[in-house]
Amino acid sequence: MNQLLINGKWTDAKDGAKMPVYDPRTNKMIAEVAKAGKSDVLEAIEAANNAFPKWAKTPLYERTKLLRKAAEIVRKNREEIAKAMTLEQGKPFKEALGEVDKGADILIYYAEEGERVYGRIIQNAENDIQSAVIYQPIGVCAAIVPWNYPVELLAWKIGGAMAAGCSIICKFSSETPINSALFIKYIQEAGFPNGVINSLNGSGDEIGSVLLESPKVKKVAFTGSTSVGLEVLKLCAPTLKKTSMELGGSLPMLIFKDCDLRAAAIGAARRSFRNMGQICIAVNRIYVEKDIYEEFLSEFKKETEKLIVGDGFDEKTNLGPMCNKKGLETTIKHVKDAIERGARLLTGGKAPQIEGFPDGNWYMPTILADVKQDALIMREETFGPAVGVAPFKDVDDAISLANDTQYGLAAIVYSSNIHTIKRCCLEIEAGNIAVNNVDAGVINAPYGGWKSSGFGKEHGPEGLFEYFQIKHLRVKA
Repeated sequence: MNQLLINGKWTDAKDGAKMPVYDPRTNKMIAEVAKAGKSDVLEAIEAANNAFPKWAKTPLYERTKLLRKAAEIVRKNREEIAKAMTLEQGKPFKEALGEVDKGADILIYYAEEGERVYGRIIQNAENDIQSAVIYQPIGVCAAIVPWNYPVELLAWKIGGAMAAGCSIICKFSSETPINSALFIKYIQEAGFPNGVINSLNGSGDEIGSVLLESPKVKKVAFTGSTSVGLEVLKLCAPTLKKTSMELGGSLPMLIFKDCDLRAAAIGAARRSFRNMGQICIAVNRIYVEKDIYEEFLSEFKKETEKLIVGDGFDEKTNLGPMCNKKGLETTIKHVKDAIERGARLLTGGKAPQIEGFPDGNWYMPTILADVKQDALIMREETFGPAVGVAPFKDVDDAISLANDTQYGLAAIVYSSNIHTIKRCCLEIEAGNIAVNNVDAGVINAPYGGWKSSGFGKEHGPEGLFEYFQIKHLRVKA
């Protein structure tokens, strides 16, 4: 899919502009897609605005029926979408398939959650007056998604918007537009009215201002870096748009001496390096109680060195290439900085040689020990396959280190002590805490950050309610 979806039709950009898409295994162009300009964005906004009133009045059960049908069509075409994802983004094909399946599951979840939106009746002091609270769709929404999970993160936004009765304009990442467009194509085939779902490719710098400054767009759901999120907020401020922002993170993992150390090492390897560390809740920094510090490092190194870096279409591959050179350069920079500050390189720290792909964005999963707290890898979001490890003395020290960041998206704790767990859960400043597991997010519970990691929620009923306006009715009999 290399076109824009506007008002139910797949079309080229009005000015004929195109943009390249690259294979991260080779850094060679594999396709060109339509690149939206100002007039295309304005047309998409108009289409979504015109479609909204009728869609909002469509009975809820008709809307959720379409979402269920869309999930079925996506599942039938999962391999096509996943193949495009591996080609554009680099992740192993089996993981891409899992992401597409999850995207379909999310559509089903919001279909079901949409049928559980209840208002409430509130008694007043007067017997002849009654208050009611109802929820109404907010209007035209803009969904801006990154390249690391180009289907799943899109599904979070489409599912909530569609179930609520909103129309939506999806802005894809420039790195991964083809698989996102395929996902939209198969959703659209379920029979959604023209204009309810629209999609655009293009540079955020060029089309973002047109989309975000429009008074017809009432809600923006953005996933991306904190720096870009701040720019998005600036553009939304003049029209006071409702926004939800899932921004950067610097996830701390705390490992206490009373934990299941083997499970912690396996979890650390999985959450530090999956998708080449290109996950908002990837482990960025690990703090280990000093009594088990060296033992943990040994186990962690062992588990990490089992991971195979290679072509995403090779069944043996655990980790594909990084998506782009910018991310690779940041990873190299963070590793170099930590070593210059005295860190030990336990494993990785270089690019592997991948047969047949000498020019890809390759990097070995990298563990750095004895990392100083002021090192870049402990202060910034690396978003790559490198993690810093340092010891801590006690619970107070561990929590202090975890909170020593501007970010607050998620944290992971491994301990068998209920008092330690309780303190960490209450005192760590993050929106999601995983205890004795490394999966801090599930679709039926709210997901979002504190501090510079953003605000608003996705997942759960809270994610759905981001797409509603709340109205109070006070009626005298």
